[in-house]
Amino acid sequence: MIEPEGGSAEWRHRTGRATTALVLVALGAAMPAHAASGTAECRQGPARTETLDGIGLRGEIRLASGARVVLDSLLWPDTPEPAEAARVWLEARRGDSLFVVPRGQTDRWGRERADIQVAETGIDLAGGLIAAGLAFADANERDSLCRPALRTVEDTAREKRLGLWRDSVLQATDGPALRAREGRFAVVEGRIRHVGERSARTYLDFVGRGEDGLTVMVSKRTWRMMRDRGLSAASLEGRRVRVRGILEVWRGPTLEANADAVEILSEPDRREAGPTGERELRR
Repeated sequence: MIEPEGGSAEWRHRTGRATTALVLVALGAAMPAHAASGTAECRQGPARTETLDGIGLRGEIRLASGARVVLDSLLWPDTPEPAEAARVWLEARRGDSLFVVPRGQTDRWGRERADIQVAETGIDLAGGLIAAGLAFADANERDSLCRPALRTVEDTAREKRLGLWRDSVLQATDGPALRAREGRFAVVEGRIRHVGERSARTYLDFVGRGEDGLTVMVSKRTWRMMRDRGLSAASLEGRRVRVRGILEVWRGPTLEANADAVEILSEPDRREAGPTGERELRR
């Protein structure tokens, strides 16, 4: 593998294990997703064979047919070192025959979103990048993550501290660290202290009034989708979650979330919502 400019030996060591059996076996291009896969934005189109011709800006894949494709359910890194390492990882597949399965409609730039496998090896491109810690599993501008199993692959990369996960995940109560990432994509963990439902938005507060920490804003439409999936103010208050999105700073650090941007983290000793659970979750 070509070393990215400025890349360290440690970086090469950590990202050299890019493709695992999990990527080869469990992440086929036609991998089933949750109910969102039946929506127009996640619905799969006919599979076809293409050849990888080159890599453009932010991971755009140029095919020999002239088509331009971006990997579905994947967010390209916005920092130079992992972005260059991700580009090199994809460039190593230049000239390979690919199985391409489009998803939904083309984006605003006329590019297809697709699941892509290398025909000869079965390597899933999105899964391989995420397994190496070189990209995030994210819905981007869509309402739903079409391939939620990629979050499991991301969990493994995070546990191994690979690539983008070399540093600890940001904490929702660390105001200065959140402010330092203003305008950039971030993954943040914390416990929701209060959920405020308003007519136009719902607010997930991770700190008390006057404290410096994260507030997640959820649009009325997104909140309706979350409620349809069984979430509510009562079931979220007091829960430890992982959220992701672009950090902005208004009165404090804020993040606007889509329906799949809030992941509830498991807590084995916690009582789940049941017949009386929602009252107890509020305590």
